[in-house]
Amino acid sequence: MSKRALQKYIRELKKAALEAQIVDLYQRFPVVKEYYDFVFNPKEDKLVQEAKTKISNEYFPVKRRRPKARRSVAQKYIKHFIKLGVEAHLVADVMLYNLEIAQSFSLEKNVPDAFYKSMSNSFKEVIHYVSVNGLVHDFKDRIVNVYQFTQDNDWLFQEEFSRALDILD
Repeated sequence: MSKRALQKYIRELKKAALEAQIVDLYQRFPVVKEYYDFVFNPKEDKLVQEAKTKISNEYFPVKRRRPKARRSVAQKYIKHFIKLGVEAHLVADVMLYNLEIAQSFSLEKNVPDAFYKSMSNSFKEVIHYVSVNGLVHDFKDRIVNVYQFTQDNDWLFQEEFSRALDILD
């Protein structure tokens, strides 16, 4: 069904029928329920704290012995937050938190080359996101600290980190 056809269908419905359909969608689909729960009661701070805990647990697990160190966990939260419409400032905070916790992890463990490439991609994404959303001023210090860490600790792909940072200037 096209968007135009949907709009026509909605216009033809009586108010009570439309309300019944929305309630039905809310009950049937967890994604719709989550969306409306967020729209009417956006506990953004709670969502961000939950995401940070899960991300931290990827690198420094509480219940298991071996860390998984998957970038995909943070990416899933970031994409979800963007889709929900979480404030850009909070999304950028989670993006940088992921890089910072990964850097702490790299000091304690031997990490494969793919880890550095993945973090390079995350670094590019946070710079792009911060630039597009006009948050450079708010996050420049943290971004520079992440960059400086890569230089001080001889991370692989330093040139890519440098090129990504050039976008901010």
